[in-house]
Amino acid sequence: MRAWFRYSCIAGALAAALAAPASAQAASGKIVIMVGGIDKIIYLPAKLTEELGYFKDAGLDVELQSQQAGVSAENQLVAGAVQAVVGYYDHAIDLQSKGKSIESIVQFGLVPGAMMMVRSDEAGTIKSFADMKGKTIGVTALGSSSSFLAQYLAEAGGQKSGDYSLLSVGAGTTLIAAMKQKRGDVAWTTEPTTSALLAMGEARPLVDMTTAEGSKKALGGLYPAASLYVQSGWLKTHKAEAAKLAQAFVRTLQFIHGHTAEQIADKVPADYYGGNKAMYVKAMSASIAMFSPDGRMPEGGPETALKVLKAFSPSLKDGKDKTIDLAKTYTNEFVDQADKALGIK
Repeated sequence: MRAWFRYSCIAGALAAALAAPASAQAASGKIVIMVGGIDKIIYLPAKLTEELGYFKDAGLDVELQSQQAGVSAENQLVAGAVQAVVGYYDHAIDLQSKGKSIESIVQFGLVPGAMMMVRSDEAGTIKSFADMKGKTIGVTALGSSSSFLAQYLAEAGGQKSGDYSLLSVGAGTTLIAAMKQKRGDVAWTTEPTTSALLAMGEARPLVDMTTAEGSKKALGGLYPAASLYVQSGWLKTHKAEAAKLAQAFVRTLQFIHGHTAEQIADKVPADYYGGNKAMYVKAMSASIAMFSPDGRMPEGGPETALKVLKAFSPSLKDGKDKTIDLAKTYTNEFVDQADKALGIK
């Protein structure tokens, strides 16, 4: 979608890991951050921090790369091709259940910041996830956080795994095309795609998780979503870099809460608007509240995420969720340092 970002497949990540292991990359001083969809508003802090110059202010050499889905970004991290990911926190729990250890070091989103949208011509038939039998749910990718939440909502609606289908439709233009072509009946969307679908009349909200109230209604609590996470092994040997990253991102979160939607929109590349800046600004205005002002993990958030995952994940069923140590999936150590340095109470 944007030629100036490098997109890689998992095989490419493995090749990169063999050709230039993470330790070698770290030795060069550069930190590569893979973003699970860099133009999504839920992941706004990544590009905004770069545009504001906060990485450079912190003495960091950061390169941002992008994948359409968080699971692809996660695979790049595990392969050792990148040092950090901007993606959903729930991957830290999912990976721990599979023997991998990653930690969220800055929490951006207090809620998913997403909607499950139903195709307009199906809105009269599908009024809740109780009506999803025989239907298809579009997600960014299989194994992504969107698929996690889709499966949870389907289970909560009384559906079994074989009652519905999950279809990988990506995000943005590919998701919109899937809805227009009627390949998906319901789809996971985030801004600015949500506003685009509404403006075109292609889809209507089915489950709204863009607000604290909506998240609590759908998921039973705040669901910590967009975050910056790293491998635990990297974190042990790069605490100085982690502290600098935390301070840069917390400055950005403060910027978001201290400026208007239009002022924020002026700081991102114009092609993020999709040719409609007014719609983008409106979407941004509705999204500001979902961002944490201080980067800390919300109280009770990890427990909500674990509850969601264990509802359908085989690696967390039959009491296996009891083996998860949530304290090892995130840390507030570095944002607490940043908050103190920035005078945030």
